Amino acid sequence: MKHKSFFSITAAALIGLSSLTVSHTAAAQAFPNKPIQLIIPFAPGDTDRMLRPFTDKMGEFLGQPVVMTYKPGAGGAVGAGQIATSKPDGYNIVGTSPGSIVVVPLANKDVSYTTESFEPIAALSEGGFMLVVQANAPWKNLKELIEFSKKEPGKVTYSTSGSKGITNMLGEIFAQDAGVKWTHIPYQGSGPAITALLGGHVNMSSTAVGPAQAHIKSGSLRPLAVFGDQRLKAFPDVPTLKELGYSVGSPVLYGILAPKGTPKEVIDALYGAAKKASEKYQAEITAALDTLGAQPNVMGPKEYADYIKGQKAIFAKGVKLVE
Repeated sequence: MKHKSFFSITAAALIGLSSLTVSHTAAAQAFPNKPIQLIIPFAPGDTDRMLRPFTDKMGEFLGQPVVMTYKPGAGGAVGAGQIATSKPDGYNIVGTSPGSIVVVPLANKDVSYTTESFEPIAALSEGGFMLVVQANAPWKNLKELIEFSKKEPGKVTYSTSGSKGITNMLGEIFAQDAGVKWTHIPYQGSGPAITALLGGHVNMSSTAVGPAQAHIKSGSLRPLAVFGDQRLKAFPDVPTLKELGYSVGSPVLYGILAPKGTPKEVIDALYGAAKKASEKYQAEITAALDTLGAQPNVMGPKEYADYIKGQKAIFAKGVKLVE
């Protein structure tokens, strides 16, 4: 009787453990069972438009929509910080360029998160940054702007998407390289930064290409140079800073990340949906990004993590310039 009781208890325990395992597996396989919130840590303008062609299609392969929510502030630190401390279950993720997840933690010691607070999911698109002025600005090219800036230190004002963000840091790195002094005026997003330039509130903008492109095409803004190793397909006549003899350059990838500790199967599910969306809707996505002077560049978690690591090494050198 005792043996029978022992075996009954053991069997019940094993069945219970088995049920827990099955339940856990089922829960993992059920992801997602509700909408996924994608935090954009900037005002509408560039980051959202670089990601939306992909994320709007991901729901088809996830069975749940990916919904954008804007949380601008502090160069992207407000939104990114929210995700860094969110539950690592895949239902709250962040979409960004290296600005808020690499540059801001390096430049602002008061930020509570680091680059390592995130799990890279996927890079989705590749864009560029440029220096632009109003079409009626007195400087027809970069050389004329630099000559003026050397004669009038600090007189030229420039807008960016946020203090200590990637556009701010690139602007300051270039100013040091060129031997000039500019006055930085930060805004909460690249859209507002371009609006300030169009309104004549600043003389120049260090900006992502997307928010400036339509205004360049219409003749309202004039691009002086692009950051990066190659000229942009959308603006083949605009030289790179490297062509003009400067050392500043940085490839810009926009992607999605989850909080540290998010299960691998969840990361893989999100990346898988992004990859399937990019393959099925390749022509549509490419056309949408063309309007931003950008192109698709889908990377998986490992490759994207390597890119972020490289960006951290690059921008660690420029931190002191924005302090």
